[in-house]
Amino acid sequence: MRTGGQILIDQLIRHGVEHIFSVPGESFLPVLDALHDAATIQLVVCRHEGGAAMMAEAMGKLHGKAGVALVTRGPGASNALHGVFVAQEDETPMLLLVGLPPSGHEGRGAFQEFDLSGVFGTLAKRVEIARDPARLPEIVARLMSVAESGRPGPVVLGLPEDLLKGEAEVRDAEPVPRADLQPSPAAMAELARLLRAAERPLILAGGPGWSAAAQTSLENFAARADMPVAASFRCQDYFDNRHLCYAGHAGLSMEPKLAAALRDADVLLVIGAPLGEIVSGGYRLIDVPSPRQKLVHVRPDSSSIGKVFRPTLPIVATSTAFTAALAPIDISGPQRWSPLRRDLRSAFEAWNAPVDRPGTLNFANCIAAARDILPDTAIVTNGAGNYAAFLHRHFSYFGYRSSIAPASGSMGYGVPAAIAAKLAHPDRPVIAFAGDGCFMMTASELATVAQYALPIVIIVADNGMYGTIRMHQERSYPGRVVGTRLINPDFAAMAESYGLLG
Repeated sequence: MRTGGQILIDQLIRHGVEHIFSVPGESFLPVLDALHDAATIQLVVCRHEGGAAMMAEAMGKLHGKAGVALVTRGPGASNALHGVFVAQEDETPMLLLVGLPPSGHEGRGAFQEFDLSGVFGTLAKRVEIARDPARLPEIVARLMSVAESGRPGPVVLGLPEDLLKGEAEVRDAEPVPRADLQPSPAAMAELARLLRAAERPLILAGGPGWSAAAQTSLENFAARADMPVAASFRCQDYFDNRHLCYAGHAGLSMEPKLAAALRDADVLLVIGAPLGEIVSGGYRLIDVPSPRQKLVHVRPDSSSIGKVFRPTLPIVATSTAFTAALAPIDISGPQRWSPLRRDLRSAFEAWNAPVDRPGTLNFANCIAAARDILPDTAIVTNGAGNYAAFLHRHFSYFGYRSSIAPASGSMGYGVPAAIAAKLAHPDRPVIAFAGDGCFMMTASELATVAQYALPIVIIVADNGMYGTIRMHQERSYPGRVVGTRLINPDFAAMAESYGLLG
């Protein structure tokens, strides 16, 4: 016989979970007790549930398998909502475990009781509450499969106190095999026809289900076809930025020639990436609902194709399977679009180089220095803010995964993501970039850095303001600054107070 807490942990071990990020709560003490003897899972104690949830989401990005966070009911779960939003928006597999009041108190307004489905139902792919410890293996296996399949995303499991203390005799469930969605031969033949007839093709790579194998397959195809490839928003590590076919980042403040190439492409091959506001330049570069481009949209879930932009050729496949299927397509040697590819590459190289800016410190030079110093194996994380525009423009990424960043635009993400990255890859250098406003949203996780002696580097762009909002404020209401100035601590002294070097 095992307690519900022991069954849960044994099932997570069966799924290969190595880290659980948590702010401990009374409602799941049996889980903590089970973790005492779990040699293969490390409990990472965090200082805020928002940080814990973002670490779990970042772990999902790093491994392609659901990262796990464990939080208590009411306020704890509400704090974790931030990380669940990131997972939903970024299409990242994640499992949020929520300790709940005893089943016998349900519906009575028990201490910190709340509506789990009502709070998380619009963000999570599935929300369940376990009622019987004997069914925990079945439920966990199902939720992990839901989180990792199709369009990946977060799932939430509620765990009443009495369930975790209850006992049952039950076998662990094996993980559900993940379906490898292959593109059809007919679809690949039509794609080949479209590309051979193209004058101005452009490939856009991003989204879920990417891999080092997908990167290699796409780089090989692009080199054979001499075809330009851009990375979608915050997916710059999907394609070696040194590759001559790399045309830049289809993100905020897009390089003008890349934006024009996206707008004027006659065939736009989108591999994995969702087509949203940022990639489409505020829906100006791709017409809604019928694009001028012949749009080939490859996604692992049919329901996410055609919601905004009607594709010429929809393909339901994983990015890894699709890029592997590009190998037989015979498009080699100089092409009609080769001058476009060369022009986009030259524009990217010029855009990537630092330029003179006013002020005593040019942050672009700091980014370029980090780019030149760091080895190819480094992992760079960031949150959101104007400082990130410098990073996305002037840094270069070489391999998947060397960038962990929020497509959701979530501030505070860089430090939790760096913690997860260092735990996942202790042998790789990890550097987090943050603005002062961004950093302070999860600065308490410096204590987590210190507690686990994680050798990460955090670079804070300290300009004493919410920079993005200030920029828009100055554009719309020049000289009328309200609500964007910040008073900051001495960041070096703050780091030293945790026993870190500042």
